[in-house]
Amino acid sequence: MGEPAAGTISLREVADRLGVHYMTAYRYVRNGRLPAHKVGDEWRVDPADLAALRPGARRTPARRGAPDRDETRRRLEARLLAGDEAGAWGVVESATAAGAAPAELLTTLVAPALHHIGAQWAAGRLAVADEHRATAVAHRLVARLGPSFVRPGRRRGTVVIGSVAGDRHALPTAMLGDLLRGEMLEVVDLGPDTPAESFVATAASVDRLLAVGVCVSDSGLLDDVPEFVRTVRAGVGDVPVHVGGAAITDEALAARVGSDGFASEPADVVALFASPRVSVLD
Repeated sequence: MGEPAAGTISLREVADRLGVHYMTAYRYVRNGRLPAHKVGDEWRVDPADLAALRPGARRTPARRGAPDRDETRRRLEARLLAGDEAGAWGVVESATAAGAAPAELLTTLVAPALHHIGAQWAAGRLAVADEHRATAVAHRLVARLGPSFVRPGRRRGTVVIGSVAGDRHALPTAMLGDLLRGEMLEVVDLGPDTPAESFVATAASVDRLLAVGVCVSDSGLLDDVPEFVRTVRAGVGDVPVHVGGAAITDEALAARVGSDGFASEPADVVALFASPRVSVLD
């Protein structure tokens, strides 16, 4: 169950200090405005975070007319780490109400929050359970956002994407798939740990194949990627094969593993698949 961290206070005391109803304080936690951690059945709050919430507290101002992205990302990150899907979705809904488009929610909110959580875990500042809990909630958020990328109309062609064999990360291709669907592409996402033969068989079964995307999030698999790409390429003919993901850090590495293109910014990645015959490595 765990013991409350020294110096933290209960939501009841938060409500008393703010002069608000208990449910108002609870709503602050659920929508990400007030960071909190659950100990047993009780939410605990650091008084320093409460001070930042008080009216008149000094904050770094956001750009005029736009929400503070860093603050919103921190709110989402706190809800992900708490395993609080409802609260995390509340942050997403708040960003939507402030004018963020679905693609922006993924690229400037969800993805950066997950990247920061991953970096904290790699540095030993978070436990693997924290990272897994956050990822599970992120999967749910991405699934809920998915339908907002689907628009009526004729599709421009089909893209087959998936993670390289041995790579168990599913979120990168799930988010890329949504971004591509938003550009009127049909997407077949094979998910994590996909054998090269599955890429080839799927590519042969779809109509108007434009490109194949292989995601590599685990740098420990890089030595196996060139042969993997050769196998895929041999089975899909002259269709471009693009390799990306967290482990593909620059254009030179993309070329070494056999990718037909490279892009680092989300919009450029989408453009790479939407205009598959244009290779930035030429």
